[in-house]
Amino acid sequence: MTVLAGAGRCDPSLVEAARRGDAEALVSLIGAAQPDVRRYAARNCRAADIDDAVQETLLLLYRRVGTLRAVSSFSAWLFAVARRACLRLLRRATGTFQTPADEAEARLALLAPEDIRIDLSRAIQSLPEHYREVILLRDIEELSIDEIADVLGLTRESVKARIHRARLMIREYLIRD
Repeated sequence: MTVLAGAGRCDPSLVEAARRGDAEALVSLIGAAQPDVRRYAARNCRAADIDDAVQETLLLLYRRVGTLRAVSSFSAWLFAVARRACLRLLRRATGTFQTPADEAEARLALLAPEDIRIDLSRAIQSLPEHYREVILLRDIEELSIDEIADVLGLTRESVKARIHRARLMIREYLIRD
């Protein structure tokens, strides 16, 4: 298992092995990702927050790499995690007002994966049938937009709109108290 030099991306087989639970691959992945995360944090965080952002990002990588749906989205996912860590640290340092969505996101981050699965399952079950159907086909069955459109006899635009609305409803369900 190797790291692709200069690309800022890890070997997909390394990511896949870590995703499946290979402890050695996970340690290698964290070691390979750390310099890129540090560079990103150095450019996007306050100087005082760089180490904390890197630590938070790598900790989340350790905890959540198994939930990654597509190996090809690893880099984008990792940098999104780092960006959120930088923003969270900045808000904490400046005392910026947290919105209810920010508080809910923080609350969800503290839940055990089993509890998140249960909440997500309930959120999906609460959707109207036509929204639940597209979410299950897209996010569980991992069908493409075109495949979903063919299965349901809808246009691409209708499928994309339903997925968008369904995800908004799921988010609202998860952030309410």
